Amino acid sequence: MNSTIVSYLSQFEGHKKFISILSEALGFDATYLVAFLVFFLASFIVVNVMALVGGLGTYAERKISADIQMRQGPNRVGPYGLLQFLADGVKMITKEDIIPRNADKLLFTIAPLMALVGVFGSLAVVPFSSGFILTDLNVGVFYLIGVSSLVGVAIFLGGYSSNSKWSMLGGMRGASQIISYEVPVTLSILAIVILAGGLSFSTLVEAQGGMPHQWYILHNPFTFIGFFVFFIGALAETNRAPFDLPEAESELVSGYHTEYTGMRFGFFALAEYIEVFVVCGVAAAAFLGGYKVPFDLGTGDLLVNTLHLPPIIGRNIGQILQVGSFVTKTLVLYYIVIWIRWTFPRLRVDHLMTLCWKYLTPIALFNLVGCAVWLYAFDGQSVWELLSHLGGASSGGH
Repeated sequence: MNSTIVSYLSQFEGHKKFISILSEALGFDATYLVAFLVFFLASFIVVNVMALVGGLGTYAERKISADIQMRQGPNRVGPYGLLQFLADGVKMITKEDIIPRNADKLLFTIAPLMALVGVFGSLAVVPFSSGFILTDLNVGVFYLIGVSSLVGVAIFLGGYSSNSKWSMLGGMRGASQIISYEVPVTLSILAIVILAGGLSFSTLVEAQGGMPHQWYILHNPFTFIGFFVFFIGALAETNRAPFDLPEAESELVSGYHTEYTGMRFGFFALAEYIEVFVVCGVAAAAFLGGYKVPFDLGTGDLLVNTLHLPPIIGRNIGQILQVGSFVTKTLVLYYIVIWIRWTFPRLRVDHLMTLCWKYLTPIALFNLVGCAVWLYAFDGQSVWELLSHLGGASSGGH
């Protein structure tokens, strides 16, 4: 059975008692009803928190870019301009919703919704902690790659359905870019899958430790290079600068969403900022230890044994620490994504494709083969473990 938030809660006596009381009151086994309610509540929380993260992402981008360019940024609405994204949301809701006369109205309407569905669907396998994951599929990596591809389809449909040459060019750029960069991104994740021995995200995270030398980014030279290949490819997949050609304002007026107004435009922007959080979370889970906490504090056992806390309190504190560890690593990467946007110039479209097919894809293939050879040659041991054994053998021999 897949590990989920329901399976985590089922180990507590309070959860079992609640099910038994509810079953007696309703006259039938309420196990599945409670599971549905837990999933619904957890999904509701995740979706709303991610929507808030997407809104705050726009604020963070404005503030960080302002710092880089020696400007103030938003500073009027709310303390330090913190409520600016709410003002933008209200503005988009009140704007007129315009559909071009000759546009394909059905595709024009569903394209921004498809982008949101693809992003929110990928959140199902993001491991926020060992107990807080909506569903830990045994093919979680393939599920994530497949569902997140809906965003690329949405970008293409948005440009195609607008009946605009500018939008069509932006949609074609987006489709070619996203499809191309999925190759090195997928190969980089598969290199980690080979080392971990599974496709579920919990398998990837549990194979690592809480300390940096136990993360896959420092496991061997191939995974170290693979992290940067994955990160560069993720930037291109999320249409972030310097790979933001699908929405190159100076060349395409606005790109695939030129004809969109109001909340339809807002949905595309929200999907982009949430997708950045998702890919940063995947990078943290695959390369940076995910939700692992140093000294095994995340399990709660150390807290129970040292502080003599009740097991239920120790486990819950451990879960909070795990969520904090995962979110911290993800937000650090999120900051780097924004930092890169305001540091590097936009690539030309031929340079973008050259980077993918002539450099990143061969490097990703080399890393994939290298990880397989490393696993066979060194029995899966990391560089740190090999150096530790070498140092222990040297001191013992001496």
